[in-house]
This record gives sequence, structure tokens and C-alpha cells, in this order.
Amino acid sequence: MRSTDLTTWQPTSWQSRIAQQQPHYTDAAALERAVADLSRLPPIVVSWEVDALRERLAAAQRGEAFLLQGGDCAETFVGCESDRIAKQLKVLLQMSLVLLHGLKKPVIRVGRMAGQYAKPRSADTETRDGVTLPSYRGDLVNRPEFTPAARNPDPELLLRGYERAALTLNFTRALVAGGFADLHHPEYWDLGFVKHSPLKEAFQRIANSISDSLDFLEGLSGLRVHEATHAGFFASHEGLVLHYEQAQTRYIPRQNRWYDLSTHMPWIGMRTAQLDGAHVEFFRGVSNPIGVKIGTAMDSEWLQGLVATLNPQNVPGRLALIHRFGAKDIESALPRMIDAVRQTGQGVLWICDPMHGNTETSTGGLKTRRFDNILKEIELAFRIHREMGSALGGVHIELTGEDVTECTGGARGLSDADLQRAYRSTVDPRLNYEQSLELALLIAERAHARRG
Repeated sequence: MRSTDLTTWQPTSWQSRIAQQQPHYTDAAALERAVADLSRLPPIVVSWEVDALRERLAAAQRGEAFLLQGGDCAETFVGCESDRIAKQLKVLLQMSLVLLHGLKKPVIRVGRMAGQYAKPRSADTETRDGVTLPSYRGDLVNRPEFTPAARNPDPELLLRGYERAALTLNFTRALVAGGFADLHHPEYWDLGFVKHSPLKEAFQRIANSISDSLDFLEGLSGLRVHEATHAGFFASHEGLVLHYEQAQTRYIPRQNRWYDLSTHMPWIGMRTAQLDGAHVEFFRGVSNPIGVKIGTAMDSEWLQGLVATLNPQNVPGRLALIHRFGAKDIESALPRMIDAVRQTGQGVLWICDPMHGNTETSTGGLKTRRFDNILKEIELAFRIHREMGSALGGVHIELTGEDVTECTGGARGLSDADLQRAYRSTVDPRLNYEQSLELALLIAERAHARRG
């Protein structure tokens, strides 16, 4: 195990390691200029927001709160629109309202947004009709059109990504600060097409119940419940392109620590979680809460090494393990992972990602996920953690506030044939608005039944 000493760590330390899934920039001078420009721009988030999230995640680690982390599989620059951002915020707020009611504990809202512009790929190149070009790695890196100019990684896109991320998060902050997230008026969050959903009445009962409870509490105390007026909201993305993360990393003297201020909670994907790799080297040095995706390919020794390297001081709320096994493998894989972490004597926040392990191909050739498998993996995760004396502290969902048809099943019973109607994702299939709200309702119902 390499040293976890941070006295010589710098935001550029990762460059001495093997870096997986990085763009191959052909113009080194242009890259240097873009990173320098990005380093001079104001950070997207601030250190005290990061510290506040870590404290809330520590509460979730203790079983006193629950994390809802959700959003697009991959954001696009053209998707940086006010209506789309508002819809994304609405679905997360409504889901959190339902979970708050069912779980009877605070819900931490973290969006996969304001920076989720890069995606790992299984191959560096793509071939069409005998022509081979670099793979499309997301708008932060290159462009989707299949031409040499579009597919050549462009360092200027790092700056364009920063601008879109800042615009997205600042608009979200303005909505929240302006009362958009006021729990006294959950009816304001409604989306047009949900009025025809079979879930509308169930959600309305929960909204009315919470509103009545707040009115009663405030009438009793004579004080307005601040947390209910402005629901907290944080951002997260996969910390994939390390030049982008490096450029937004700042040393905060009063804290005597480094922070990656491109987001509140970055995570490391399975493909870049090598113990001796550049991503683990970079993220061990910043003070943000860090997530790590873990799957069936990860053995106990590897997992234990990540726990020791990324959180050597065993700081509560620092390390989240986001398990993504699939409904078919979770019963055999998760207990082994829980045991491996328990042997380290350290605490982590356990989060279930029920999306990535349940991806399949539809009869029409589209990538999809079955709602029943997503729900099953979450239910099994709750049960396994409970039986092993552990606790599931959150869920990580790919979703959208739009009326897409990308995942099958749910209350409307979407089939493979329905996917063609509104399949808009360029990468992975997402739950649509109704499916997302239904998932939250079912999680809340199961929690209520367990308490009963």
C-alpha cells in the first residue's frame, strides 16, 4: 500500500500516475492555456458548502438521514436550458418529499448535474463504414458528430463545460433561494403530464400531509421552519477528466486543506478506481466527500485498499461506496463487500446504484432497464444491509424530469415497443418523471411496512 501522506500532494500529483479514460489532446499548448484560464476563474462551489455536505453525509452514515442522488447519465451543453433544469430540480424535490414522508428522516438532495459532461467509454475509437475516429466522450471533451474535426478532443470545451456548469448551478441556487423548494407549497412543483398519472393522488396525499404537519408545528411554535422553506441542494459529477478537476482545485488556508471546487461531491467510476491510478491519487488529496462506484469485478483487497487510501483518518461522511451489482448479483456480491469494509474497522456511507447493473438491450436494439429490476435491487439492498447489521444510506439514480421513454415497466407498463416514442438519451437509459416518482413512493411504502 502506498503512503497516504498528504504533505507533498499537489493538484498535479496525479500526472505521475497512469490515467485511464483521459482524452488524447493533440495540442499540448492549447491544453495548457485552457487549464491556466480555468484555474483563474472563480470556483463553482465553495468550501463551506462542501463541508456542510460532508456533515450531512456523516448523518446518513449514522442512519440519521438518507441521500437521494440523481440526474442525467450525461449532461449536454444544449441541455443547459432553464425549463429543463427546473424540471430536473422538480423531480428530485418531489422524490425527496415522498422519501422524507416514508423514511421519517431528513433527505439529502444531490443532483447528478452542473458538471456531468464526460463519460467513460469501453473503447478509445469508433469505426463506421471503414472510418475510425476517437470515441465521443461527452461535451467536455469532444463533439458527437462523426467527423475528424468534431471527434478531436478540444481543450476549449473544458471552459465551455465550466460555463455551463456554473450557469446550471447558479440557476438552481436562485430557484431554491427564491422559494421554489418551499415544502409549504409542494403543489408548485407539479409537472403538466403528471396530472394524468395514476400516482397523482398518492403524491397529493403525501404533499397535503406534510403541508398540514408544517402548519401545525409552526402554529404551535410561532416560528417558521427554516429547513422546510429552503430545501438544501448539492451538485455531483463523476470526476473523470482530471485536467478539469485539477484546474478548479484550491487550497483554503483557514481550513489548511485542498478542495475540488468544481462540485460538492465528485465520484470515481469503476473503470478509474485503480489503487495506483491517477484518479485515486488525485481524489485522496482533496477534502470533498468522495464516492466510489463498486461492482462485482472488485475484490475485497482492492476495496479495502480504496477505503484506506481515500479515508485514512476515518472521517465520517468522507467516503461513500456506491454499489452497482444488478438485481441478479447483489445477493452474492454485497455481503462480501460489507464484510470486507467491516474488517478495516472504518465507516463508510453505503449507497445503492440500481441502474448500471441492470442495463440490457431491448428487442429493438436500444439500451434499456426494467423498472422491476431497479426496484428489486433497491429492496434487496435494504434487506441485506439490515440483515448484516449495516445500513443503506442512500440511492443513486439516473433520471430526468422529462417525459422520455427509455426504461420499461412502471405504473404505465412501458414495453420495448414504447421506447421508440421518446428515447432521447445519448448514453444510458433514464427513468422518466413518473417512473422516478413511483420508485420513491414504493421505497417509502416499503419503509413504512417495515416499521409496521
